[in-house]
Amino acid sequence: MYIKIYFADKPVFLCNEVDDTIREYMHHPDAVFIDEINNSAIKSLLHEIAKEEFHAGILIDTDLEKLKKAFFKHFTQVTAAGGLVENEKGEVLLIFRRGKWDLPKGKLDKGESIEQCAVREVEEETGLTAIQLKKLLTITYHTYNEFGKHILKDSHWYKMKVKSNQSITPQTEEDITELRWVKKKDLKEYMNNTFPSVKDVLGLLK
Repeated sequence: MYIKIYFADKPVFLCNEVDDTIREYMHHPDAVFIDEINNSAIKSLLHEIAKEEFHAGILIDTDLEKLKKAFFKHFTQVTAAGGLVENEKGEVLLIFRRGKWDLPKGKLDKGESIEQCAVREVEEETGLTAIQLKKLLTITYHTYNEFGKHILKDSHWYKMKVKSNQSITPQTEEDITELRWVKKKDLKEYMNNTFPSVKDVLGLLK
């Protein structure tokens, strides 16, 4: 098993075994491999990530939960939730925010469940109603800096179903300027202008 965390478009894997995915990254000359987990090793990796030639990081330990705890403590963690929204025609709803195609999601509010957050954020960002919440698809991880803090965001993505015969309205106060229903066969053309974690979510479509 592994957890994949994006630093911009570069992945860091926390894993408890070397599978085919990990092996492919390990063979790259600019990948960093660490199998002795301690604070100095993790700090060294975080320093390496800033270098332009850095390709990927791999941290391995038989105890994945222990590894996750050791790595995550170097960040302020933020939880978010959102949806991969499909209508009855099999189209997927994309949002255009700050120059990139994205999926609707947002931060968890105090006192609400992850599922409640996912539905609320989709409603607020798109204007959709009567959302049918289906299964949890995946959890993605990415990092960013905010006011000098290193943030690690875990985003919980749910499959959602809606009827297409309702109006949609972009939440402009969240910098969303366009909403678009896209056929699955046409999603590839949007992949060049989105985030790696969103590509991972869209890749789960069947």
